[in-house]
Amino acid sequence: MKHLSIFRFLLFFFSFTLLGQNPVKKHGALAVKGNQIVNSKGQPVSFAGNSFFWSNKGWSGAKFYNKEVVKWLSEDWKSSIIRLPLASDESIHKGYHQDPQGNENRIKWLVNAALDNGLYVIIDWHSHEAEKNTGKAIEFFKKIARKYGEYPNIIYEIYNEPLKVSWNDVIKPYAEKVIAEIRKIDPDNLIIVGTPRWSQDVDIASENPIKGFKNIAYTLHFYAGSHKQRLRDKAETALNNGIALMVTEWGTVNADGDGPVDKASVAEWMAFMKKHKLTHCNWAVNDKKEGASIVKPGSSVKGGWKASDLTESGKLVREYIRNWDMD
Repeated sequence: MKHLSIFRFLLFFFSFTLLGQNPVKKHGALAVKGNQIVNSKGQPVSFAGNSFFWSNKGWSGAKFYNKEVVKWLSEDWKSSIIRLPLASDESIHKGYHQDPQGNENRIKWLVNAALDNGLYVIIDWHSHEAEKNTGKAIEFFKKIARKYGEYPNIIYEIYNEPLKVSWNDVIKPYAEKVIAEIRKIDPDNLIIVGTPRWSQDVDIASENPIKGFKNIAYTLHFYAGSHKQRLRDKAETALNNGIALMVTEWGTVNADGDGPVDKASVAEWMAFMKKHKLTHCNWAVNDKKEGASIVKPGSSVKGGWKASDLTESGKLVREYIRNWDMD
């Protein structure tokens, strides 16, 4: 059995002592029990936090991939979870296929920062066509599992947003191959599987869930300006069918990441997630000039943001995350 290094243990110890808030210390390894995600004591839990932007350089989000931003989100926003989207489709400029080391390094920097701050961390294969590069996904997650599989902080998200493809014939077979390889190395940590039509058709996945592996949950994404009661109904169906869900990405605006903040719809979604104890990560830690970004263009890339630095979305999301007490 692997053990934490003395150096990492000391970092953990001091972060526990100095920061006070430490979700992983409090809740331990996460697991799936029925249609809920539970802590090490078997209690249903729900965490709130942030999704970073695509990891590739040139799209404005990579500059926020540093330990200072993670520390700021932990201390000021009270985020208990972060999500790291590895830009993994071949078509992405300067993404994982064109710059594997650069993108992988940025992911690892923030995983280490999450460990140091006691946060849960979703490592996201941020793809729309993952089944076209199953081997690459397996290779990446095997590396991650070998390096970080011993830590209870780790959550694997093996497919971000499949397009309009078959769950039975495309997504599920891909997921089973990737999960099998992760489980050879890490038998325990939570694995999240994307669902058809941009991770909205969770009801379809629930009709034929993945079997033979433990601690498997499914991805639900929404953007409050575009997605309303119909998508919540699909989520209710999936939960009633017995699968666990995690909202690994949601936005306050339209599905294209832009447009006005829909506060009324956000409030309805927050109530829904509280009711069902769903963990969620908001899109996105970025200063790109679009509605979903949490900070304005030109804001510090090291955190320390004032209220005047936050976008309308950033202000709203920060309040929800800071007040999300679902332990």
